[in-house]
Amino acid sequence: MLPFTQQQFIFVFSVYNGAIWPLQPIVHGAGLLMLTMLVRPSRTSEKLSLVLLAAMWIWTGLVYQIGFFSRINPVALLFGAAFVFQGVLLLEAALRGRLTFGPARGLRRSMGWALMMYSLLLYPLLGFALGAHYFELPAFGLTPCPVTLTTVGVLLLASRPVPRRLYFIPLMWAVVGGSAAVLLRMPQDGVLLLTPVLLVVLAVYEHVAGLTRHSVVTAGSLSSAYPAPRKMREGQRR
Repeated sequence: MLPFTQQQFIFVFSVYNGAIWPLQPIVHGAGLLMLTMLVRPSRTSEKLSLVLLAAMWIWTGLVYQIGFFSRINPVALLFGAAFVFQGVLLLEAALRGRLTFGPARGLRRSMGWALMMYSLLLYPLLGFALGAHYFELPAFGLTPCPVTLTTVGVLLLASRPVPRRLYFIPLMWAVVGGSAAVLLRMPQDGVLLLTPVLLVVLAVYEHVAGLTRHSVVTAGSLSSAYPAPRKMREGQRR
């Protein structure tokens, strides 16, 4: 059983959104700018995007989780600490250049763009379609579930191996926060609940694809190393 009701959960969003207005459209615009920067990434745009993402985690941890959500759920104090820690990890990755981004190709990056577009555009639109008022919606970049969706999307766009520690807290929240889709009647969070499953499917797909490429390269190398006998080649020409 949750220590709060669905009505209390929505009320916290209303109070929180009212208190921080008009930060929501500003951060939403910053998210669109981040998406644009990742389309044609550079060292500067990569760093700025990760710093912005880190700020979203730190703000959400300190202001939403600890400042507001903890009023109805004491465990939010721990959630807040975890969110701040994730923000610090992303900030460290930005400052040390641990992530780079390239052209969007392949299943991994297609999934990354899909999650970002969902978080930025479809997530709030789905909330409106379900009858929620603007202040009752989890705001992009300022509340846990949209921040998590955006983060997983950004990590999938990275063109070099991503440190596993950057995935841990987002995936943990995907399970905790994604349960709101069922327990708190927030259907737009259903995608978040599916995120760990999608990542497992992606990992299996990339593993199988890697084995296939390795087999093709090995076969090609063997053909080059052991060419067909001269008589056989002459027979093939005839």
